[in-house]
Amino acid sequence: MSDLNILIVDDSVTMRRILVNTLGKIGYSNVIEATDGKDALAKMYSEKVDFIITDWNMPEMSGLEFVQSVRGDEYFKNIPILMVTTRSLKDDIITALKAGINNYVVKPFTPEVLDKKIKEILSKK
Repeated sequence: MSDLNILIVDDSVTMRRILVNTLGKIGYSNVIEATDGKDALAKMYSEKVDFIITDWNMPEMSGLEFVQSVRGDEYFKNIPILMVTTRSLKDDIITALKAGINNYVVKPFTPEVLDKKIKEILSKK
C-alpha cells in the first residue's frame, strides 16, 4: 500500500466514492475528500497532500480555478495534479495542461487507466 496522501476534489458524492474505492483497489488508502476548489484549498492548509485528483466542473471554484490557485501558491505549486472529468474536447485538455495539470483522464475510466496515469505522473516527479 502506498503512503501517498491523495486529495480528491469533486462536487459529486458518487464520483468521490468511486474514486476512493478505485484508489483503494489499486493500493492507495490515504484519501482526503473535498467538495470543490475552495474546500480543497482549506484542507490543503490543514492536511499533508502529496497528490491531487480534481474534477473540472464544480460550483464555488471550478477545477481549473483550483489548479491555477495551487500552481500560484509557492507552498503547493509542485504537487502533482490529475484532472478527472467528462470534458473531452482537445481544447479543454490543452487549457487544463496550460493551467498546470500533470495529466488528464476522461470519465468514465477503469482502475487500470487511473493507476497508469498516477504512476506516469509520479515517475516524472
